[in-house]
Parts: sequence; structure tokens; C-alpha cells
Amino acid sequence: MSSPTTKPFAILVTGGAGYIGSHAVLALLDAGWPVVVLDTLATGFRWAVPDAAAFVQGDVADMEIVGATVARHKIGAILHFAGSLLVGESVGDPLKYYRNNTAASRSLIEAAVAAGVRHFVFSSTAATYGMPERVPVAEDAPTRPINPYGMSKLMTEHILADVAAAHPLNYAALRYFNVAGADPQGRSGQSVKGATHLIHIAVEAATGKRGHVGIYGDDYATPDGTGVRDYIHVSDLADAHVDALEWLIANPRESLTANVGYGRGYSVREVLDVADRVTNRVIERRLEPRRAGDPAILVADNTKILATLPWRPKRDDLAGIVADALAWERALQERGLSR
Repeated sequence: MSSPTTKPFAILVTGGAGYIGSHAVLALLDAGWPVVVLDTLATGFRWAVPDAAAFVQGDVADMEIVGATVARHKIGAILHFAGSLLVGESVGDPLKYYRNNTAASRSLIEAAVAAGVRHFVFSSTAATYGMPERVPVAEDAPTRPINPYGMSKLMTEHILADVAAAHPLNYAALRYFNVAGADPQGRSGQSVKGATHLIHIAVEAATGKRGHVGIYGDDYATPDGTGVRDYIHVSDLADAHVDALEWLIANPRESLTANVGYGRGYSVREVLDVADRVTNRVIERRLEPRRAGDPAILVADNTKILATLPWRPKRDDLAGIVADALAWERALQERGLSR
């Protein structure tokens, strides 16, 4: 990630009042980029947007608002986080996901092209792979989403590829694995009520917000029978977006699809054992039936991003990730900021 210098244009961050988007805003500001946040505040928080960033309340599907914002603030690139992200909800309400994730993204991309924006970083997901046949999973693995959430993201990747072939716009589609933690400086973190991330649930249980943590299946073909996932610190993920943005600017005729993860996994039980040590209490576990569509192991092959970008993980420590999430959860409760 670059050091702060004079930048050629401003960056529009959609969904910048949400969990990952707000951390990307912080990373951009730390790198010296002027930032404008576009967010409906349907799930995000106005207080999560730093004073140093401009704020526009609006929908990415509103091409008039996007066009006016791009022109007014001299936007040269977009980091797109806005959308819906609950896998289970996507199964029950697929039209919401194709509207919020695919159709809205299509409108945003059209507005970007019309306004002459040249660079686009897209918040994609490992859910595009579905049930991978091999792990760690690399970018050339088959993309076979098993839920509308993953499909809605994959469809947007295809839109970007087609638009980049037809217009002077390049893009990076970053496929995340399991995002967790909070800004180490305490400036932002996971704040939405009902979040489904394991580490977030664990720290909520440790601070009394929940009575227990569910373990969904203990008969997987893994060392302890529980599912294994690649957990990445949200601030490392945010840094990857800044590096991807600056790579796009330096390579205007190239685009990038890359996994963002650490390349190693932890089981549910391992995560909870670490959470016990960090929180200094025993978090109650309850065994629940398997959830349909949960792969036994989902771990990133991060060879491509390491070879392409200067990005290197700085916070690859599970105990540190849990500690940052715990500190943020305690701060939320003290300040009464969460929903």
C-alpha cells in the first residue's frame, strides 16, 4: 500500500458505512486518498464514516445520484461493497439478492462508464466456488455457486469482464474468505445486529449478548470433525483493496480476479478454543445439525494475489483477530452504538 502523497482523483466507496467498506475507507484515507462514501444506511452507520471522508446518502442503483456524485467529487475509481450478504437469506429471498447485488451493480457500472470512471474494485466472495473439489481453492477452480448470494456475485464478475472488454474500464474482483476482527485502532468493526460470522458470534457470547455458540455439524472429514475456514483480518482485507486499486491504476489495460485469504484454515472448535483463551472464559457450545451447502474445508490458495500485488498479510494471527473483535464488541456495548 502506498504512502500518503498527492492523489490524482477521489475514490467512491459504496457501502462505506458498513463493516468491510468502513475499513476500506480507513485504509484509503491512511494511504492519502480522498474518499467519498455512498451508502443508503439501511445496514450501515453514519458514525462509521470518518469526518475526513465526504458522505452521500443514496442507492448505488440510482444512476442519477451516482453520476452527480462522480462529477461533483471528481471520482476516478470505485470500490464497490454495497449489497446483501447473508447466504441463508439469499436462499429464502433470491430476488432481493439479484436486485441488490446484481441489478444494482449493473446500474452502478453503467453509471461509472457513462461518467468516465476507469477503475473498479469489486467485493466478491469465495461463495462463487460453491463446493470446491480441491482445497486450497485457486482462482481457476470451477465457479459453481450453490446459493443465490454466490451466484449474484459471480454474475457481477461476468458483467465486469464484459464491460471491461468493451469500454476503457479495468477491474479487480476480490474473492474473500472468512472476514473477521476489527480495526486495531478501534475506529470501526462489525456492528450490525444478527451478524453470522463465527468470531463475531463468539465475542458476543463472551460479552453476554448471546447465551451460546452453535457448532453446525461435527462429523466432517476434518481433524476434529468441524468445518475448517480461512479467517482473514478485516484490516488486511482493506489493505488488499487499496493495493488492488493502485495496481489497476498502474496497469490500465489489465484486470484481476484474486482470492484474498491467508492460505490456512482453522476449525470451528479451534476458533472457539482460541476465543476461550482470549476472553478468559469458557464459551458455551451447542451441537446443531449440519447446514445444507456447508463445505467441510474452505481455504484460499493466495498464490496469485501474493504474486501480483505488493499486499502481504500483517495480522495473520487468530488470537489477534479475536482480540480485536472482542475489543470492538466491548466498545460497542459501552458506547451503545450497535443496533
